[in-house]
Amino acid sequence: MTRQTTLAHITGRVQGVGFRFWTQEQALALGLSGWVCNEPDGSVKALLAGTPDAVAEMLERLHRGPPGARVTKITTTPMNAGDKEDGFRILR
Repeated sequence: MTRQTTLAHITGRVQGVGFRFWTQEQALALGLSGWVCNEPDGSVKALLAGTPDAVAEMLERLHRGPPGARVTKITTTPMNAGDKEDGFRILR
């Protein structure tokens, strides 16, 4: 099975609206592993690892975000898959 790992940097109104918890729920539903965290500048970063289709679907969902969020931009960076992440964690 082909795996893809992508680092997503999400900006907009993404803190204080349950974005990390929503991201974790969506990622687990898609069978992704990785993590999500708040950044000091008010943005959110997420490492998404899974099938290319699941990663693409998660990026689409991130563009919409949870109720109350307003995503203005997502920048993605392909990452070396390295060791397989287990589960999907909220870091901070």
